[in-house]
Amino acid sequence: MPCGAASPRNADSRGVHVHSIRDRHAVALYRLMLRRRLTLALALLAAAAVLGCIVALWAVGMADHQVRRGRVASDIHDGFIQLSANKQRLRTWVSQAQLNAGADPAQRERLLVEMRATLERLRLLAQQARDLDADTAGPEHLQRQDALGVLGRSLDSLERTIATVRPLPPGTDARAAWDALTVVFDISDGRNLRTLLAQSIARESTAVVRERRAADGTLRWTRVIWMAAAATLAIAALLLAAWFTRALRRPLDQLTEGAQALQRGELGYRIPATGTDEFAMVARSVNAMAAELEVHREHEARARQRLEELVHARTAELQGALEVLQQVDARRRRLFADISHELRTPTTAIRGEAEIALRGRDKPIADYKAVLQRIVEVARQLTLVIDDLLTMARSDIDALSFDRRPVDLSGPLDEALAQAQAMAHERHVQVALVSVPPALPVMGDATRLRQLLMLLLDNAVRYSGAGDTVRVHVRRVQDESDAGHAQVQVIDQGIGIALEDLPRVFERSFRGDGARRHRADGTGLGLSIGRALARAHGGEIGIESEPGRGTTVTLRLPLLQPVAMQAATE
Repeated sequence: MPCGAASPRNADSRGVHVHSIRDRHAVALYRLMLRRRLTLALALLAAAAVLGCIVALWAVGMADHQVRRGRVASDIHDGFIQLSANKQRLRTWVSQAQLNAGADPAQRERLLVEMRATLERLRLLAQQARDLDADTAGPEHLQRQDALGVLGRSLDSLERTIATVRPLPPGTDARAAWDALTVVFDISDGRNLRTLLAQSIARESTAVVRERRAADGTLRWTRVIWMAAAATLAIAALLLAAWFTRALRRPLDQLTEGAQALQRGELGYRIPATGTDEFAMVARSVNAMAAELEVHREHEARARQRLEELVHARTAELQGALEVLQQVDARRRRLFADISHELRTPTTAIRGEAEIALRGRDKPIADYKAVLQRIVEVARQLTLVIDDLLTMARSDIDALSFDRRPVDLSGPLDEALAQAQAMAHERHVQVALVSVPPALPVMGDATRLRQLLMLLLDNAVRYSGAGDTVRVHVRRVQDESDAGHAQVQVIDQGIGIALEDLPRVFERSFRGDGARRHRADGTGLGLSIGRALARAHGGEIGIESEPGRGTTVTLRLPLLQPVAMQAATE
């Protein structure tokens, strides 16, 4: 083989490489052409919109300019008319003053002030007219300035002359007086003011008509420009919409069908990917995604199988835990059997009191009442013991039922206070609500909250002496949360709690020596049940006490935010 000759194999590889390069260049060129078309179409549409906006703004500016010129011309015309009318009224006033016909000086001053104001306003309007007109040195502006100057000097002379007007003496020549008055009102700088005002009014009337005609013409051109711009934009948008619809309908339909197939779970479906445009690239990407989803589905099936194996293992563990719980329940049942003898004691006392009352002859009513009173007290004690034991049993098995909903804490608090005050009355203890905010929204069970508050108040009353006062403070406390906490403090003046007993007051059935001496019939369950109820509402209970000086129990419950409160009520 000659040294410079290429082998057929190398030639084929180079040919394939060249063809692949050409294909890539063709794809890139087609994509570039499609993007250029889209960019060019959108750019033309945007340019047309911008051009239409510019033309519309120019037309609006022209129309506004013409309207302002017409408004200024109309105001100048009205000003000259008003000036002429006030001048005539002032002349009439001078005639009344000369004839001593009851001319009012205040009317003269008012007319002079109005004429001064009208003349000043005309000067400002004349300056605006010059600013709005391209020909600022035109004859119309010069004539207007000249007329305003003559009228201003005439008003100065007229004001000085009128100040000296007095009633005519008897026998005065009326004709001569009228001629003198005419010279003052109608002649200034050797010019006839009537003629000057008439010419000015006629000139301004012509200007008003001219400016209105120009404004109408500008508005017509504005409407034409706006309609042309709107029609151009509408036609361009329709053409582009038709072109896009024709170019995009088929590939979009294919992509939609592929997406619907994937949504139905047909992961084996493949979108036709013919062509080299962006839609073909999207179709290939979707097909690749479908293939990956098939792989993930297989992995998911294997993961599900492993999960089922784990579930079986966890089920076995739960079965073991259930057996442990059954053993705990059996121990609890034995505990209740041990406690039952505490229930027999009050029932035996009730039966004994009843039997004593029934023995022998009839007794006085006072004796029966005393027996019944003792029975009532023992029955009340029995009810409290039963309630505490049942609550302890339910909280042990985590089966306390809660009807959670937005609750204003003041409602359960009022009910608990009513019950506590009835019990406190029997023990000669006062219960006082010191302070409470207007609204304390919490999420919880109103019945359980009342039970929780009643437990705290019951302890405070039972461990207080006769004549003591139990104070209740309620307030809102801000902390790191947005809504803050509701804080309820129950402060008594009772026996207090020993320092060594404070860490154990929340233990079940625990009662310190001082508590047993003060009240031998307690069960030691109240604070334990109260802490369980507080924590079930997301709160906490704290206790501070000093032996012989009283105890402060603090309950903190999280408040609802206003947004959460509104959402929960809806």
